[in-house]
Amino acid sequence: MHQIVRGSLLFVVAALAADTALGHSGEGMTGGFISGFFHPILGWDHVAAMVAVGLWGAFLGSPAIWVLPVVFPLVMAFGGALGVAGVPIPAVETGIAVSAVVLGAMVLLAVRPPLVFAAIVVGAFAIFHGHAHGTELPGAANVIAYSMGFVIGTGLLHLAGIALGLLVKWPAGRVLVRACGGGIALAGVGFLTGAL
Repeated sequence: MHQIVRGSLLFVVAALAADTALGHSGEGMTGGFISGFFHPILGWDHVAAMVAVGLWGAFLGSPAIWVLPVVFPLVMAFGGALGVAGVPIPAVETGIAVSAVVLGAMVLLAVRPPLVFAAIVVGAFAIFHGHAHGTELPGAANVIAYSMGFVIGTGLLHLAGIALGLLVKWPAGRVLVRACGGGIALAGVGFLTGAL
């Protein structure tokens, strides 16, 4: 168990230490599985929100620990389809930034809503994340391979959040998890200033 937590922490740190966020730029994307896989991992705004989903799910416990990380990519795929189809959604970048603020704050403040409410919050933000990537899907992309890579990359970020979130079983771990939520919320404020 400790190896999983350490490995997940290392993964999150490496993802956060990535150079410039490639999300929403379209730069460097060739359109296959690898591009899709790295797209969410190299975008700090996506890393923050997706790790927060895993953290919040772990904080809430079963069944939220699995429901929230499943809701996010399913609804994100719907948002992506809207983006590919050219259906406009206003303030997508702002919605992505606010997702980090709200999801991080949920963890920081130890908010324990009913599962349906938590799933609606996560799903609403997933639409923004999916739409952003759907509109930026490279023209030459293999949509299926890119999407599979994107969902797997997203899933790994959720798992990293879950692994870190499992530390809530211990008092010191609970403090650490809530502090991570605060850090994500602060990062979201930074993303928000860039999105406005």
